[in-house]
Amino acid sequence: MSFSSRIKEKLSRQISPARHCRIAETAAILSLCGRIQISEDDRLQVRIQTENVTVARKYFTLLKKTFNIGAEISVRRNTRLGKNRVYSVIIRRHEEALRVLQATKLLSDSGEVGENLSVVGNVVVQNPCCRRAFLRGAFLAAGSVSDPEKFYHLEIVCPTAEKAEQLCRIMGTFQIDARTVIRKRSHVVYIKEGNQIVDMLGIMEAPLALMEFENVRILREMRGNVNRQVNCETANINKTVSAAVKQINDITFIRDTIGFEELPAGLAEIARARIEKPEATLKELGEELDPPVGKSGVNHRLRKLCELAGQLREQREEI
Repeated sequence: MSFSSRIKEKLSRQISPARHCRIAETAAILSLCGRIQISEDDRLQVRIQTENVTVARKYFTLLKKTFNIGAEISVRRNTRLGKNRVYSVIIRRHEEALRVLQATKLLSDSGEVGENLSVVGNVVVQNPCCRRAFLRGAFLAAGSVSDPEKFYHLEIVCPTAEKAEQLCRIMGTFQIDARTVIRKRSHVVYIKEGNQIVDMLGIMEAPLALMEFENVRILREMRGNVNRQVNCETANINKTVSAAVKQINDITFIRDTIGFEELPAGLAEIARARIEKPEATLKELGEELDPPVGKSGVNHRLRKLCELAGQLREQREEI
């Protein structure tokens, strides 16, 4: 089971004790995967279709506990996607369908069904607790979150730009900086920051999933920090070794060209020390001198030797 499926499994079993929150969650599920059928004699039926059994189970439970409605469930195979099952939860009785649509405010005062089951400006999300429930229902119906071991990404797919914008606004009330992008014909609301995904899991009241995500994220960041430190140390070692090799080449060239006897005492001393201890750091080289010299002093002398070697090479080329 994927990380996203585990989160949905846990959310599907969480039922809010407050009726208004259950209504808000129902409204979100209907808005994102619901359909309205109107017969010739204006009789209504409400259905949701989903490939996720946890969504169907949660919606069925919400209808039962909130409206005392026993909806009909059907299962069929998706002919386009092979083995995937499609679950339908249907309210066939007109009176019951009407009651659900009115409670979720998906039916106007004049009895009109909003286009695409629009919930824009819906009063069922006025309270913070109901907004949490609405986001939970939206994630269950059309959301997913990546495995934090791989990368950070949470998204909810919306059929219209208006619904995507509403989700962004609701998330914004909890300081979640969600963005939208168009993918094929859908409008996708997404979050890519690890901290924001953690906050979102908390908002949806998924504490166990939050803890699991945080544990993985902490381990991942620790591994990243260790890798960065190792890479930095490796780069410093490579830089030190490369500098030492060049210094030894220059010093060897000076020795074979004019000899150390022609050098000032300080330069000759550091040249011999470097030849004798090619692996030593600047600090260690300085401690070998008499009197000892600091790192900056050692670096200055070695730079002088490198400059001298460059001058000697130029003179040889001119000859």
